[in-house]
Amino acid sequence: METAPWNAHLEEHRDEHFQELLALLRIPSISTDPAHAVDVAAAADWVAERLRVAGVPEVAIVQTTGHPHVVAKWHAAPGKPTVLIYGHFDVQPVDPIELWETPPFEPTIRGPHAARGRLSCRSRG
Repeated sequence: METAPWNAHLEEHRDEHFQELLALLRIPSISTDPAHAVDVAAAADWVAERLRVAGVPEVAIVQTTGHPHVVAKWHAAPGKPTVLIYGHFDVQPVDPIELWETPPFEPTIRGPHAARGRLSCRSRG
């Protein structure tokens, strides 16, 4: 059975995509801590750049009175449905730090499903 081209592409670049995900998870983009405003902006830059690399034709970082937003548009075809995808790149504070099993901004593979590659980041106990 032949593999679909998109599936073959994902499989071929799996490690590269995984490393990119790890890079995003390592950004301490704690939006409630002003000391991390630069990290929230870095996360916005990361998301915007990955959208551009993916071929999304309209990508903008919108500055607000708070943190930046990333807005991207891909006008596929007139008359076709619109899909909205929402995600956030800011995270909650890490305190109390002593409750973490692993450092909060260091993704790890752990748990009962570790053999299958269960990725964990910013989770406690």
